[in-house]
Amino acid sequence: MTNPTTPKQLRLIIETDDFDEAVRFYRDTLGMPEQVAFATDGDDRVAILHAGIATIELATPTHASNIDEVEGMPPAHPGAPVLRIALEVEDTDLTVARTTEAGADLLAPSIRTPFQSKNARVQGPAGWQITFFQELETLQDRGESPGFTTDDRRDR
Repeated sequence: MTNPTTPKQLRLIIETDDFDEAVRFYRDTLGMPEQVAFATDGDDRVAILHAGIATIELATPTHASNIDEVEGMPPAHPGAPVLRIALEVEDTDLTVARTTEAGADLLAPSIRTPFQSKNARVQGPAGWQITFFQELETLQDRGESPGFTTDDRRDR
């Protein structure tokens, strides 16, 4: 029996003043398929886009700073959280090329991380930073590598 309170979908809502730019970036440039959605008329607009499998990554400020450092980002201002989306893609370099050609600003070029992914970061619409990551090994391989575990098994 499944738990009836287990979420079946994560929906991240990005409120934006430049709806057309956001749709062009996420739907047209990144190729996220759009599903039907309800809106009324006039300026009441919405686009629901599929982004593959959704996960929630919970991170302490120290871990978030470590990721910033790995990705070549300057330290964030203490106490000022940054809204960031991380999207897994097949080819980080190609995705960065397409998004920067479409007008996104490159914040951090692609780099191979210690956790065996290829990451890069761009400034997306509506103030959101987007990390593109390409996995370089399987979850099974990761589970056998030093440093990879679940939080309940991690030494504290």
